[in-house]
Amino acid sequence: MQTVGIDIGTTTISGVVLEKNGTQKPRILKAKTIENGSFLTTTKDWERIQDAEKIVKKSRQMLDDFLDEYPEVEKIGLTGQMHGIVYIDKEGTCVSPLYTWQDARGSLCEENNGSLTEEIQQTCNVQVASGYGIVTHIYNLRHHLIPDTAVSFCTIMDYFGMQLTGRKKAMVHASNGASFGFFNVQKNAFMTEELYKMGVEEQWLPQVCTRIEALGSYRERIVTTAIGGTGGQISVLSDQYFTAEGIEARPFLHGTYLLAGASLCGGKAYALLEKFFREFVKEATGQEKPLYKTLEKLAGDGKASCTGRENRKKLQIETTFDGTRVHPEQTGSITNLSTDNFTPAAFVYRTLEGMSRELYQMYQTIQNGTGMQIKRMIGSGNGLRKNPVLCEIVEEMFGAKLALAECEEEAATGAALSSMQQDE
Repeated sequence: MQTVGIDIGTTTISGVVLEKNGTQKPRILKAKTIENGSFLTTTKDWERIQDAEKIVKKSRQMLDDFLDEYPEVEKIGLTGQMHGIVYIDKEGTCVSPLYTWQDARGSLCEENNGSLTEEIQQTCNVQVASGYGIVTHIYNLRHHLIPDTAVSFCTIMDYFGMQLTGRKKAMVHASNGASFGFFNVQKNAFMTEELYKMGVEEQWLPQVCTRIEALGSYRERIVTTAIGGTGGQISVLSDQYFTAEGIEARPFLHGTYLLAGASLCGGKAYALLEKFFREFVKEATGQEKPLYKTLEKLAGDGKASCTGRENRKKLQIETTFDGTRVHPEQTGSITNLSTDNFTPAAFVYRTLEGMSRELYQMYQTIQNGTGMQIKRMIGSGNGLRKNPVLCEIVEEMFGAKLALAECEEEAATGAALSSMQQDE
């Protein structure tokens, strides 16, 4: 069987053509990644919105190219950036921009001098973060920002599925439904009573399914429900339900859960460091070029120079530059600077260490709450795949051998694999 997986990320759109024969491991026939490039300019510094129709156009072009080249493809699986929403009208047409997971309106101080997320916690005892779709929706309701023709909302990948199949109403997998907030993961249903307290009527909520369902067809291929996918996170597959501060239990397949903690900055921390050095080089030389190869060498040098230092002499970088889910106001920090460690190599190495430590602290919360021990650790994403020093840091910090996912473009590959389970 051949399937296509499309991953609509915040910065890139990726796709794969996957082939699976019997019990053999699936193999990628083709992979492609393009820039998303759809952020819209806004006068509000807290607003993070994208052009939904532009995203759909780029995603459809990628899919069409795959289908033209591989006519034997049978199914199409979808995934993408979680939490964000687009509004749709009764005809299933998008009538708003995509309000992304990075949107900060839920953290703004309201008239009562508290944020919307704080009000939700106090009123409903529900823990949500700014950028979660229903938080965005509540803010938009209160500030009259919802288009008059809107009747519901869904994720961008759900909307793409609607556009491919001609559906007028969204069908959202529980993994995406949970990402909106106000979702009872054990019951796989929205918390309608709590939502009513916040002024949200049930009619706004999309239909939720727990299995991989067929949405319809596109060019005579079955399109399946989009599944949730995200970056910069620690995920533990579990049969038991567990939540804690900063840890969510997300619905997975066959009644299991992903106990997940997500960093808001993630690999962006490393990209910020590269940008910092690149801007300096441009000012000094007049030339601008990517410096990731240089940073990779500096990371190796930093590992050699930083190993064995006492904690009091150890440079420490906290990479929470965009805050955290629990504390959005938190910032990053650099401490223990000295004449010995004020070097580019140390900064690169300790930034990688900070990225790993943020995820490890989330894993410790899961471990302490469940007693689960690492049996197998799998890494995915270009941050690990292209940075061997980061892999070494992760292995040392977690105390386990790290295996990289066999397939590149892991999210798109997962979407392609999920579509194969549609009949199961």
